[in-house]
This record gives sequence, C-alpha cells and structure tokens, in this order.
Amino acid sequence: MNGHATANGHSPTTSNQFDILVIGGGVSGINTSYRLQQTLPDSTFAVLESRHEIGGTWSQFNYPGIRSDSDLHTFGFPFNPWKSSNTIASGESIRKYMDETVEKFRLAKYFRFNHKVMSADWRPEEQKWRLEVDIRNGHDPQSRREIFWTKFLIMGTGYYSYDKPADAKIPGLGQFQGQTVHPQFWPKDIDLKDKKVIVIGSGATAITLMPALVNEGVKHITQLQRSPSYVLNVPQQKPEDRTWFQKWAPQWLVDKWARFRNILGPIILYNFCIHFPLRAQRFIRSAARKQLPSNFELDPHLKPGYSPWQQRMCYSPDGDYFECFKSGRADIVTDTIRTVTPDGIELDSGKKLDADIIITATGLRLQFFGGITLTVNGTKVDVPNQYLWRMAMLTSVPNFGNIIGYWNHSWTLGSDCSARLFARIIKKMAKDGYTSATPTISQKDRNMGDVLASPLSSTYVKSGMSIMPKCSVRQPWRPRPNYFLDRWRAERCDLNDGIKYEKVST
Repeated sequence: MNGHATANGHSPTTSNQFDILVIGGGVSGINTSYRLQQTLPDSTFAVLESRHEIGGTWSQFNYPGIRSDSDLHTFGFPFNPWKSSNTIASGESIRKYMDETVEKFRLAKYFRFNHKVMSADWRPEEQKWRLEVDIRNGHDPQSRREIFWTKFLIMGTGYYSYDKPADAKIPGLGQFQGQTVHPQFWPKDIDLKDKKVIVIGSGATAITLMPALVNEGVKHITQLQRSPSYVLNVPQQKPEDRTWFQKWAPQWLVDKWARFRNILGPIILYNFCIHFPLRAQRFIRSAARKQLPSNFELDPHLKPGYSPWQQRMCYSPDGDYFECFKSGRADIVTDTIRTVTPDGIELDSGKKLDADIIITATGLRLQFFGGITLTVNGTKVDVPNQYLWRMAMLTSVPNFGNIIGYWNHSWTLGSDCSARLFARIIKKMAKDGYTSATPTISQKDRNMGDVLASPLSSTYVKSGMSIMPKCSVRQPWRPRPNYFLDRWRAERCDLNDGIKYEKVST
C-alpha cells in the first residue's frame, strides 16, 4: 500500500457515526485497527489521521539516518513479524513495513487521512463522544469542519507535539547568520557538503545524526552536549551470518524465538542497570572504549552524571556512532553555551566553535492526546489530577482509551497491551448492555501514595511531568512492570477492578 495513494481512504461506513474511533495513523493506530478488526468484526470503526499518510513519527521525521531506537522484532507488530536479520532499522524500511502491514491485513479501508481532530466532548445524554474534525482535500490548505460521533474513543497520538519541539532556550540563537535546523522539521533542500556543522544534543537523535552527516560529506561536525548519554553498540546480524537454527528451523519458530529473545534481553539489561548501576556503568564505558580512537577522551564526553537507564539508553547499530570519530571530521565537546554568535557558538569555558549550520537536536515537547481539547459534558478534563488505569484509561473520563507505550522498551509492546484491553472492555460492554465504562479510584487507593508515570529523568520527561496523569502504588493504578506480566493482565485481568460501568437509556 502506498500512503499517498490512499490519502482519501474510506471507512467501513459512509456516515460519521461509529462504535469506535481511533485517533492517529502511526504504529498504535495500525496495531489497534488490526486488533479491532480481529476481535470486534461487527463494530464500525475508523482511524482518523491528521497527516496525508500512515506512519506517524516515521512520516514526520526525515532527518539523515533516521532509525528506530529499539529493536524491530519487538517494535514490529506481533501479528506480522519483522523478517529482516537486522534489529535496528532505518525510517524508510519501517515506513515500508508499515505500508506492507496495512496492505497485507486489509486495514486501509479504516483510515481517513487529512482528518485533524480539534476537540472531543463526552456527551452524557447521548452516551457518546462528539468530535469536531477539520478535513482537508489532499494538500489544499483550506479545510471544512465536520462532526463525528463515537461510543468509544481511543487515542493513538503518541506523547509528543508534532508542531512544536522542546524549547532548549539557547542564548543568542536568533543572531546566528548561518542555517539553524531542528531535526523534527528537516528541510529537503539543505546542503551539508563541505559545511561546518554543530549538533546540539546528546540523545538518540544526535547519536543518529553524527555518523549520518559524516557520510553526507560535511567538512567537520561537532557534537556539543551539556551532559552525555550512555551509548551501547548493537551489532547487526547480516543475512550471511545466520545460525544453523535460523537456516533450518521453521520460519514461524525463528520469528517467535527472535521476538522472545528481544523482549527478554532488554528486560534483563534494564534490571541489571537499575539494580547494579556501577557494574552496568563500567560495562557500557568499557565496551565504548574498545571501539573509540585511542586519543578519544572518555571523560567527560561519555561519562553521564546519572546511572544507566535513569534516562533512555542510546543504541548504535554496528557502533556507527563510535566509528564516526575515526574519520577525522567529527569530534565532541562537553560544555555549556554562553551565547550563539553570528558565525558560531561561544562556550562558558571560553572556547569558540565555528559553524555554517547549527542543528538543535534538543528533544521533544511532551504532549498528550495530540493537542486535542478534551472535555466531559463541556468541562475540560484536568489531566494532571487524573489517575491512569493500567496505563490505558483516565479516571473521570468515560469510554476513553489513551495508548502509552513503554518508556524503557519498545513502544509497540505497550501499545498492543492497551489495544487488547480496550477490545476486552468494549466486548464486555456490548455483552452486558453497558453504555459507559469509567475508571474510578477509591479514596483508600489515593491515600496510599502517588508514583510517577515515567521512571526516566530525561529533560523532556521532567519538564512534562506537570501535564502527566498520576499513578498510585496499588494495581490497577501502578505503572507497567514488564511486558510478560502486562500481556497476561491485558488478556486476563479483572475488568471490574477500578472501573465503574453504567447503563443509560439514550
């Protein structure tokens, strides 16, 4: 399937009345549409996507070297296993895989593109959600507004703003006379050849950009970071390196083993880092030392001021990040910015970095529900004062699901757990004649104490905590522990624990 070719895709119904609406045509939207098609075949549903094609993040981001920051055997869909031997995949191959998945399972009919949801209001009298949606035809900037109604609303919009990146507050950036670029809005016509480039940042985007831009032919590139990240080499298996098991075992068994191994491995690594931080730190730094040039200063450039996995780990397929420093055209500076000048950056240490292009790989802006105004009977939902039920629904908000993947594992694993939960709840409501399901936390559970929804201390996470819902110390209000337990609960947990169901005549 070609996303552009289906930009005006049709839903199973010609009206704007649905049993279920899914917002967002990325990984979560595709995964959820498959689960709904399989488990609720008699329901009418559609996926509304504001962009012109499927892909979500993988449609939005187009900077050089864009790739997954988790393995594709688990980031990929469980019902359509990732077949390639490589675990870390390019953005282009991920988009192709998503297109092939939609075509293979005949999901295109559910998608409506260029449909941007502006607001969603739960109407108790109708026992439905009323959505205001701006619709464009192709690339026409003019839009028309239509009203959609749905019994159950599922948000698959991710956790960051597509329109605004994180504000890094870089002093003097406005006076730079060269070109300033943010990876989230990468220009197609940028000329990097023989240019002096500074990449500001130390996260996954910066780690990805460094080797990619060296290959683009820059004159010199400097990674400027305030604080380092942990970077771990991830060797990529080549087709010719397949083991005897991969060559002779049935493909379905190879796929299952690859998925199990890549689910279990990161869980073990994460727990090793959390429970034995000093040993994990020594292991990661020692592995990096072996791959870097002999004159590379490990301290302070690869000595983070936090323990492994307190922030998201950065992965480097085949050590390409470490290799780029052997080119003689890449270096790294750990310092703070005094000010940006017309031709470069002055640092607090007194050093001056010259630049033709500055790339601000400074992170994402946390945002829930795709910026949609969410109300219940006209009253805006106070999201920070709500609690997350199994990381999938909000207290006080009826018939509403919000998909949040894992912070420390593949997004799709958490997304699929949520999709399975929603399907079970909707099935139960239909079977028992309920018109609404609302997570409701008892005062006793509130009094037991709150915990953060995310275990990470990354800047973009900490700055977004004020807009995040709460979690509590008791199930079903706790954050997700690990995929194996979450998958079991998604399929077998008590759906009456923490949810109030109602039957209202409409």
